[in-house]
Amino acid sequence: MNELPLDQVRTLLAVVDEGTFDAAAAALHVTPSAVSQRVKALEQRTGRVLLLRTKPVRPTDSGQVVVRFARQLARIERDARTELGLADTGEPARLSIAVNADSLATWFLPALAEVPEDLRVVFELHREDQDHTTALLREGVVMAAVTSSPDPVTGCSVRTLGRMRYLPMASPDFAARRLGDGLLRQTLPNAPVVLFDRRDDLQDRLTRKLTHGRGAGPRRHYVPSSESFVEAVAAGLGWGMVPTAQAEPHLRAGTLVDLAPEHAIDVPLFWQQWKLDSPALAATADVVAKAAAAALNR
Repeated sequence: MNELPLDQVRTLLAVVDEGTFDAAAAALHVTPSAVSQRVKALEQRTGRVLLLRTKPVRPTDSGQVVVRFARQLARIERDARTELGLADTGEPARLSIAVNADSLATWFLPALAEVPEDLRVVFELHREDQDHTTALLREGVVMAAVTSSPDPVTGCSVRTLGRMRYLPMASPDFAARRLGDGLLRQTLPNAPVVLFDRRDDLQDRLTRKLTHGRGAGPRRHYVPSSESFVEAVAAGLGWGMVPTAQAEPHLRAGTLVDLAPEHAIDVPLFWQQWKLDSPALAATADVVAKAAAAALNR
């Protein structure tokens, strides 16, 4: 009774991916009743509730373990069929990866383009803050992630990528009008500020460092796009922490100024991935590490 029947495991994964029992039934070409029976049988076998029957359904902590196992099993099976030269469905290998917005907007996509064509890989990218990408690994949603955490998720390996440097930037007009000639530790906490979203704490980290405890000002603009974030700062909407790769063209053009060159913030980045002997995953890890070595601070 210790085995996990593969048809039940795959059915649970289908329900999680499709969001409902009916959608999973359509994807598996079985009836909704069959899907429900398989999930119930798996829950009885494990002695645990695996799904929260919400809309969409969500895996419990125990369900996340089974989902992660199901995805790893599917990956191993596909790689084994490829190595054996067995006929497959013709579908390409799919790799799901969590990556932060600033990496996505700068160095990450060119790296993926270097994965060899003969591996026939397609990518499903999940944009998430680097402090929260490990949650997607833990839940089994993704196979790999660019993350700020050096602590490996259970069943994952970790590789250091480098440090993404952020500079406190503003338009020249904004700097002259809102910051003037006063001390930055006095003027910056009162000035309008641009943030990516409510999880973005880089601006607060800088002002707390300058003032020994005080955060950024109450006039906060939220712009949840890496490219538009930089455009908002360049337009004078507020000041913000901009990645070096995006800041340098504006510095050369004179459309942005560095408010405090000595107060850059470095965010360490790591690559975490499932411990799988997968050629596609290994090739992706290698090109990501190579691109990071060229783009990030060591």
